[in-house]
Order: sequence, then structure tokens, then C-alpha cells
Amino acid sequence: MNVLGCEKPLVLAPMGSASGGALAAAVSAAGGLGLIGGGYGDADWLREQFRLAAAARVGIGFITWSLARRPQLLDLALEHKPVAVMLSFGDPLAFADKVRSAGARLILQVQDLETARQALAARPDVLVAQGTEAGGHGGDRSLFTLLPSVKMLNPGVPVLAAGGIADRRGFEAARALGAEGVLVGTRFLASDESLTAPHAKKRIVEADGDATVRTTVFDIVRGYDWPPKFTGRALRNRFTGAWHGRERELGQNLSLEKGRYAAAAEKRDFDTAVIFAGEAVDLIDSVLPAREIVRRICG
Repeated sequence: MNVLGCEKPLVLAPMGSASGGALAAAVSAAGGLGLIGGGYGDADWLREQFRLAAAARVGIGFITWSLARRPQLLDLALEHKPVAVMLSFGDPLAFADKVRSAGARLILQVQDLETARQALAARPDVLVAQGTEAGGHGGDRSLFTLLPSVKMLNPGVPVLAAGGIADRRGFEAARALGAEGVLVGTRFLASDESLTAPHAKKRIVEADGDATVRTTVFDIVRGYDWPPKFTGRALRNRFTGAWHGRERELGQNLSLEKGRYAAAAEKRDFDTAVIFAGEAVDLIDSVLPAREIVRRICG
């Protein structure tokens, strides 16, 4: 994509706690653009990931509503001269000029036409149309119809497709629908360079799309007050089996469940702890180097 200065039209989704500096650098070295996942914001972690990616052209992504609470993290990131800054889930207008002034490209992710119009008001260099098939947080519009609808709002702004893309077929389908490229997350969870725990990678490889669910239970138990319109797609486990559909009761039992969940997360017990992953797990049958994943998706 010329606007992002990369050889291949593939961008790594900035998945918090998974898309670290090594993975971002590997995707960029393969001809795409790697984005470090800023997550909910940890300054020391971000510095370390930029250090690991120091020799590569990489960018960074933030959760917009969370960044609004810690805007100094954007200043920290811009000190490292990222190629691009991607913002998702919230009004980006307050940050747009600062990103542009620093010389970084502004990538804005949208989940429906309302968020797309809001994003266009901030004059992005690139939009990402994220379908509900995607892992992690997102909306409820499917990519197949959302992508061309977003393109029609402003044909002059390049659009990346996100959600359910893990192989060449998804890449070609996205291009046929008008996307200039793709943003890929779940497939890179099962990469050598991902920060995902090895036994979580194993679960992703063994899972199928029917094993995922869009839910809020992991946000409730972790104490994250996400806007109600955004749920998180994750692999089903015992925790979703116990609480999905019983969110009010979970809230009433937080004093007990929060401690149990934190202990499980610390032990990486994924019968309880979350593995955010999209429906594309159907198409993942092995853990591969990031370079090979890029090659298989877009050549």
C-alpha cells in the first residue's frame, strides 16, 4: 500500500499483549506493516516493544477510549517515530492532528456506518472496516456488506478489510469487495513471534469457528468498562459456559469471581482466562513464522 509505504497490502492488527515488537518487526520485514498493540496502556511495556522493533518500520495501535484516559501514551509512542498510529473504539478527533503533525499516518478502525462517519471527520489516511467475524472487540456488522458500504462513504480513502481473513482466499475476497488491503489479527496469534502463550496457540490451532462467541463476560470480570456496543469475540471455555447470558449475576458475584479469574489468568489457565480469537480459527492448522503467514495470505 503506497499510503503506508509497505510492499504488500497487509497490516498486522495491533492486538494488546500479543502484537509485540518482535511480531510487528517480522511482519514489516516480510513486506507488510506491523503494528504494536498498545492495549490499555503500559508505558514500560511500550518502550520495550519499540526497543525490540527498533530496526524496523512499525506502527502502533491504541484503544481510543482508553487512550483518552492516558493521553501521555500517545506522546510516548510518537517519540519513537512510528510509521502509523491506528485508533479504534471511540472518537479519534482529539488525537488526529497530533498524529499527523508527528509525521505518522492515521489509521482508523470502524465497525458500522456511524463509526465510519465519525472517523472520516478526523481525516484519516486509511480506514479499517472491521467485520464481526474478527477476534477481540468489535461490532455486529459482517464484513461482506460493511466493507463496500464504508467504501461508498468516501471512495477516496483507502480501506483495509478486517475480520475472518487468514488465508489467500480471504485476501482475494476482500480485494474483490474493494479493499486496498487487509488487517489480520487472529492468524498472527498462532505465529512464532506472537506473545501469545504456547498452550493458547495450541488451542487456537485446534479450535473451529463454532468455538467462538461474542461476549462481555471477560470485560466484566476484568473490570474494563467497554462501551456497550462493543463485545469481544473469544474462544468458549468454562468461564463463558458459566456466565455468558448471565452477565447481571456475574456483576453481582464480582467480589468472588474477580479473584478467581485473576488467579487463573496468572496461571494461564485458559479454561477460565480469555483467549480473544476470531472465526478465522477454522482456517488455522499450525503455528508458523510471521513471514510465512504473510506469504501465504498475499504472496
